[in-house]
Amino acid sequence: MRFTEIGQQLRAYRLESGLRAEEIAARLGVSRAALYRYEKGEVIKLDTIQRLAELLKISPLSLLGIGVEYYNRPVGYMERIRQIEETAEQLLQVDGILCYLTTTEVYDNALAAALAEAAEQPGTDRAVARAAAEQILGILGARKRMYTSRRPSIINMIPATRMRQFLEHGIAPGLPVSDRMRRLCRQAAAAELMHVADMMEAEPMGLQFGLLPAAEPSGTFKILRARDRATLAVNPFRPDTAPSAALGVAMITGADEAIAAHQRVAESLWREAVKGPTAAAAVRELVKAAQID
Repeated sequence: MRFTEIGQQLRAYRLESGLRAEEIAARLGVSRAALYRYEKGEVIKLDTIQRLAELLKISPLSLLGIGVEYYNRPVGYMERIRQIEETAEQLLQVDGILCYLTTTEVYDNALAAALAEAAEQPGTDRAVARAAAEQILGILGARKRMYTSRRPSIINMIPATRMRQFLEHGIAPGLPVSDRMRRLCRQAAAAELMHVADMMEAEPMGLQFGLLPAAEPSGTFKILRARDRATLAVNPFRPDTAPSAALGVAMITGADEAIAAHQRVAESLWREAVKGPTAAAAVRELVKAAQID
């Protein structure tokens, strides 16, 4: 068994469950330090895996990395993606609006501000909301630091329709924020799409962006390729989804058939995509047409 990978999946499913490490450790009858050691890859017995699976309401096979992983909450999915990105050499992403790893501080600052304001809304458990925001921002920050140090190649395809929606609603569209904050989030969205246009035009090494002017995929997915394996992630959650949202089911699998089917879709879309300076000009026109103050 690959205990490091079991530990990684244990951490992702723990975050997915919403249970604190102390709660799981107490129910399991071990110390919190022992649980953390499991998450770091310490040898773990099969009967412990069985009990952990029961606590987390998942199949033991999921903890063993066999079969398909499912996530109902953004935080568990994003933690698992962070782990997979640690060894990925190529990321192929379809319908992501933005590739979070290549976003600027403008995006991060707008998201942090929107989460902070949403946590102060009447009727919100502020302590819980702040903790959830801190958790998700921490995972996103770790992903970006990892990308900066490793620089895997990225291919990203974005439908024009999704760009228009992004400009209309801005970053974090599902969060309850003031009109002033929504305007700032829309401005940040426009700035990020201009950044995408710049990258399309410059075509920096290792980064390829394509605009899908007509075709719109039925779902969002990415294929992450490492030296010894490939992983498919089908994802309904944007990076700026509310941390507590449970609006869909994300799926992660290493099944060859699933990866090959999605690879064929991606290759077909890439042939249709507009690229380079032509795509950059089209994106800038979209931003200009949005007339964001």
